Amino acid sequence: MSVRKSYSPEFKAKVVLEILKEEKSISELSSEHGVHPTQLNRWTALAIKELPSLFTDRHNEVAALKADYEKQLQELYAEVGKLTTQLAWLKKKSGC
Repeated sequence: MSVRKSYSPEFKAKVVLEILKEEKSISELSSEHGVHPTQLNRWTALAIKELPSLFTDRHNEVAALKADYEKQLQELYAEVGKLTTQLAWLKKKSGC
């Protein structure tokens, strides 16, 4: 039973940068690093596909999600307070 190799993100980035420099062929890099050429092509395609997302401002997205979370939390606390008050009133009226 063979164990599947796993590579660190740093290793993948290093190899993809070497591929993008085009100083060596995919075959040379494959034998040099011990990774199949098909895997190298997949890593390169993924890196090129995800490259535009590096330049998006994710801070705004995180801030918006945090604001929505805080708003929802406040609404839930208000609902809990309202229900607690109603429960206390009902208990008082029923004589329990």
